[in-house]
Amino acid sequence: MKQTILIAGGGIVGLATAYQLLQKLPDLKVIVLEKEKELAIHQTGHNSGVIHSGIYYKPGSLKAKNCVHGYRLLLEFCQKHHIKYELCGKIIVATRKEELPTLDILFERGLANGLNGLKKLRAEELKDYEPHVSGLAGIFVPQTGIINYRLVALKLAELVQQAGGQIHTETRVEHITERSEQVVVATNRGEHLADIFINCAGLYSDKLALQSFPQLDVRIVPFRGEYYKLKKEKEYLVRNLIYPVPNPSFPFLGVHFTRMIEGGVEAGPNAVLAFKREGYKKSDFSFREFSETLAWPGFRKVAVKYWQTGLGEMYRSLSKAAFTRALQQLIPEINQHDLEDGGAGVRAQACHRNGSLLDDFLILERKKIVHVCNAPSPAATSSLSIGKQVAEKVSHMLG
Repeated sequence: MKQTILIAGGGIVGLATAYQLLQKLPDLKVIVLEKEKELAIHQTGHNSGVIHSGIYYKPGSLKAKNCVHGYRLLLEFCQKHHIKYELCGKIIVATRKEELPTLDILFERGLANGLNGLKKLRAEELKDYEPHVSGLAGIFVPQTGIINYRLVALKLAELVQQAGGQIHTETRVEHITERSEQVVVATNRGEHLADIFINCAGLYSDKLALQSFPQLDVRIVPFRGEYYKLKKEKEYLVRNLIYPVPNPSFPFLGVHFTRMIEGGVEAGPNAVLAFKREGYKKSDFSFREFSETLAWPGFRKVAVKYWQTGLGEMYRSLSKAAFTRALQQLIPEINQHDLEDGGAGVRAQACHRNGSLLDDFLILERKKIVHVCNAPSPAATSSLSIGKQVAEKVSHMLG
């Protein structure tokens, strides 16, 4: 009888995990359970479509290892399955003197993470890459690219099914019970029995993890990232991707410019607290979920420590003029009439009880369960590597 692996979550990480499991152990019965009617419509379907190089992440961290490895796996996968992508490169721009030491740290991190072809740029050299940018110095990162991650996820789903895996949509995992021999997984459509259960539930990953680890010191706090788009006649202002030097205190990259693989240029995102875990609009609100966020001691510590930054993000959310001023630090020519409303995504950001925002992936294990508890950006770039790592864990669990 085939051993059964159940995966909660039909985003790119859950689907990549199913794919890698069937690549490694083709005799497994793999079932993906997705609560929505469609696959990959939350974090996977709402991100900016950037292939990340790995320059930002601390050497040796899970983010660094999985991003660099996942980058290679992703490109190989796209080439094999004819998925469109482009390695256009990006520049990271320092606009203030106090950002220059952080820019140097990023350059050294990139080298430590194995990136080749990084180039330090003087102020005048920035114009060679982005003629409309203003800055004191920068880094050119040739490995960065653009892609549509939802297309990658749907191809993964197709391959999972071709390999004998099953995908059940409109099936929400509600409770997991670990027994001596199997895991009982209760859903809105009945119970499943699994030899191994894998939690890739993204914005709700902590809810499932708490059922295995009641003393878990981490909760998901949802941060909405809102975008504008450049009007068609202003797209010439951006050739490829332009990023600021990120604030080292936060696991966010700051408002930036991203040329999209299907055309167009996005500007953003900011990072504002969402009042609902899947709250893509300012008006989206869940009293229960918002109350849970406010009640979490870790979030209250974050709010006290960074209230000024948080207010600034909220102000940019409410004021197009303020958002524009942030963008003008990179491209002074931009004005608010050049921008039109874009989309928004919600980042599942893990927040520790001690008030820190986790800046690395978090994967927890029990005897028959794996919880992917914190997998925000660059999880899409890293997805095939994360899936491979989880498949190795499952292989060891099965003996």
